[in-house]
Amino acid sequence: MSLNRQPGAGPAPGGKGAVPGDSRGALRVMNFEMPGGRRFERHEHSAHQLAWAAAGTLTVDIGAHSWVLPPTLALWIPAGTPHTTSATRPALMRSVYLLPRHSPVRRPGPTVVAVGPLLRELITHLADTPLEPGPRARAEALLPDLLRPVEVTTIEVPMPRDERALRVAEALVAHPADPRSLDEWGRLVGASARTLARLFSAETGLSFGRWRTRARLRAGLEHMAVNRPLTAVAHRVGYTSPSSFVAAFRHETGRTPGAYFSAGQGQGGGD
Repeated sequence: MSLNRQPGAGPAPGGKGAVPGDSRGALRVMNFEMPGGRRFERHEHSAHQLAWAAAGTLTVDIGAHSWVLPPTLALWIPAGTPHTTSATRPALMRSVYLLPRHSPVRRPGPTVVAVGPLLRELITHLADTPLEPGPRARAEALLPDLLRPVEVTTIEVPMPRDERALRVAEALVAHPADPRSLDEWGRLVGASARTLARLFSAETGLSFGRWRTRARLRAGLEHMAVNRPLTAVAHRVGYTSPSSFVAAFRHETGRTPGAYFSAGQGQGGGD
């Protein structure tokens, strides 16, 4: 297995400070087909953004925080907030951009919101349907009222900075089921197991074991978002049984995987 960096990094849509596409008016919805490994590097917009995966999952990193977003959840990103957006596997991102001077939403920080049937259909309608100014304005006016915050614990997988530890981390993000020990990884990257353990602890704030658990759980979320059976998901990310995967997930997040995906349903606009 290669330890090279994953390809797919690229510039952000629209560039720094821009609102992609035609920025006239108060709201724009843009579609981005994201192949596996696609990454929009750190950027920011002059508009508020609602980042949502209509299919697949998105990962949004802001500072030390990371959110994995299945189609049932979206992330409100305030204007001027530097962030990175990526898709480990193919995804369709639909981003809503709202100009601050026209937005009634006043949330100072990133906020997870539920995406129920009504919000999902409204975003799709605004993205895909040609509308006259009057009907479009009425449709746009509905959106802020459907942004219902939900409590979601993020599964943060901070990356080490040291080149040797980073090579190990990137390999495990790409192949989370890899069972190799720190001794085996050390022989590959030219460091002792003790050195790697120290680097993971010092640079990520997590022991190597806990870091690997989080990497596996986050990868599991991405597999579940495309409706793979829980047994298959558990095996794909390195667990011997679904129950061991669920137990680890509950330990890290305080909820089961099913509860994570259903977070906010019943309050997400039209459920």
